Amino acid sequence: MTMSPKTADQLFAFLDELGIQHSTHDHPPVFTVAESESLRDEIAGGHTKNLFVKDKKDQFFVVTVEERATVDLKQIHKIIGASSRVSFGSPEKMLEYLGVVPGSVTVFGAINDTENKVTFVLDEGLMQYDIINGHPLRNDATTSIGRDDLIRFFKATGHDPLVLKVAD
Repeated sequence: MTMSPKTADQLFAFLDELGIQHSTHDHPPVFTVAESESLRDEIAGGHTKNLFVKDKKDQFFVVTVEERATVDLKQIHKIIGASSRVSFGSPEKMLEYLGVVPGSVTVFGAINDTENKVTFVLDEGLMQYDIINGHPLRNDATTSIGRDDLIRFFKATGHDPLVLKVAD
């Protein structure tokens, strides 16, 4: 039996239970970094770009970098500990493991990865920001959370995120 993915409201309740401050800004759906750039003046902090990738052994990763950072997909496997070069994970696996659809991949997807099928990788550059922004499991809102609270959130979901230099 598969459980339904958690909703944004369940995510917020979980953050509240952990005593983590968060704020969410609703906006029209955005599917790309380019579409979301219009929100920059309204929402402070580091804005994220998330890549859902897998290696040949079906190890899955969410790599989260600052939105303008570039990632070398031909080399990243060496940094994140993948067994081979990575390719993008399927929308089906994205929904199964993270409870989100393409365009909504987010650090907050960890709340739905109850079997720890996904390794979360945070770029060192992104972690320079005091506030980090991500979609709250849907792409028509942006949730802001403190950097240290984001790590607490991951640990509370049973994940130990890797903080690595993955972007240029």
